[in-house]
Amino acid sequence: MSDRTDRAVDGGEVRRGTRNGAVGLVGAAVNGLLGFVLTLVIVRGFGPTGSGAIFTAIGVVTIVGVLCCAGADTALVWALPRRRLGSRGDAARLLPVALVPTLLGSAVVAVVGLALVGPLAQVLFDRPGGDGPALLRLAFATLPLTVAMTMLVAAVRAVRPVTAVVAVQYVLVPLARPLLVAAAVVGGAGVVLGFGGWLLPAALAVLACALMLVGPLGLTSGAVLRPERADWRSFWGFALPRAASATIDASSMWLSVLLTSALAGQADAGVLGGVGRYVLAGLLVMQGLRVAVAPQLSRLLGQGRTVEAAEVYRRTTMMIIMLSWPAYLVLGFFAPGFLSLFGPEFGAGATAMTVLAGAMMVNSGVGIVQTMLLMSGNSGRHLMAAATGLVLNVGLALVLVPRHGVLGAAVAWTVGIVVENLLAARAARAAIGQPLLTGALLKAGAVAGAGTLVLATLGATVAGRGVAGLTLTVVLLVAGCALLLLDRRVRRVVRAAAATLRPAPRDRQDEGSPDRTAVAGSGGTRGMR
Repeated sequence: MSDRTDRAVDGGEVRRGTRNGAVGLVGAAVNGLLGFVLTLVIVRGFGPTGSGAIFTAIGVVTIVGVLCCAGADTALVWALPRRRLGSRGDAARLLPVALVPTLLGSAVVAVVGLALVGPLAQVLFDRPGGDGPALLRLAFATLPLTVAMTMLVAAVRAVRPVTAVVAVQYVLVPLARPLLVAAAVVGGAGVVLGFGGWLLPAALAVLACALMLVGPLGLTSGAVLRPERADWRSFWGFALPRAASATIDASSMWLSVLLTSALAGQADAGVLGGVGRYVLAGLLVMQGLRVAVAPQLSRLLGQGRTVEAAEVYRRTTMMIIMLSWPAYLVLGFFAPGFLSLFGPEFGAGATAMTVLAGAMMVNSGVGIVQTMLLMSGNSGRHLMAAATGLVLNVGLALVLVPRHGVLGAAVAWTVGIVVENLLAARAARAAIGQPLLTGALLKAGAVAGAGTLVLATLGATVAGRGVAGLTLTVVLLVAGCALLLLDRRVRRVVRAAAATLRPAPRDRQDEGSPDRTAVAGSGGTRGMR
């Protein structure tokens, strides 16, 4: 292939990654807004203690649900883009490989959990005779449904354009949840029915995803569903090391909430849940981009195209830094103002939120290194990084939470986050063999951080760290961005970015075709497009 053709292919991959990332960002913005609305409904409707009980139940569902998935959801995102789709393809064979063990396992765990509701409620909730047992019974009874949703969303993510998964994961479910929980609040229902409103949209997601998978996988046109022995070996060889790290990743906030509930009480757990919602909202930018580019990275790395994969990573990480760092600096500066929206009882979490905002700047600063590591097939290295962060988080929480409550949980969580991400960044660089964190990324972070820092300091000095200072700083940031657009060089960059978001006819055909193919395995060439 000539150098000119190589550059054209590289540009097409970067354009595809940027365009998909833009769709993911829109979905992340919608998800973040709806997630904030959900948290506001919960904390305003049920108060610190009631919201602490609901957040604890959500934590149980999240942690146990991801554990039951056993890494198979990530394995689907990794494996399906490397398979042939359609009725003559071999992608459909992975569905029973992924779904049968996880659904059976979740059913077994649900039965065991229902039998242990009493002892678990005594550990996790303040009042043994309160709503804790009913919340846990509902959580375990619907566990297979939660697992099914996670698995099918992952499959859609791997075989459908990014708009499909955004529609389900970032719009349908986040929109239905606050509406149903708000209906419970308005109707005077308790926390159990409120938690039921949070769970119910999983059924809608399962139905929508099942319908989306029929065409691409050829499920009604003769696709072979019986897996071969090699399918089990390769799939679960990737998934099992990922199982533990997936549980750690998905449950980082909820583990801290559970530990805080057990060691400091439901009220502190409710405050930490509110703080965590704000802190994790900034990561929705990274999550939206990760959802968009992970299948593409798996395909590129499976074909040995590491240079293109590294370029997609750097472009994606640049977007993450430019959008996330200003948000986290504002969040840290004006934590009292943000938390006042939840009520005066949540002001105790202001310092904790400032600490966690710093941790999330490190997390977003290294970008999607963990996705890069996983899509390269190195789930074992990812597990080592995640396990190290978990040990530090839990160990420090046991020491700090009884004495310092929410702040102690935030410090423990921060140490775990920073160490895990630095270890993952080092492992990804070694696995890919390409430079990931470059001088351009550092410069982007410095520019975004310094400008926001100056404006936030000015806003806090003039109007304080409450809502007034927050409002002033946001106005200054918007005005600053508008002034930057007066610069011809900035406008040129914006136009170039917008051009990459317009799909070429060939790109649209590639993304929408149910017959698209990819490499069958790492290092191979069978089934390339």
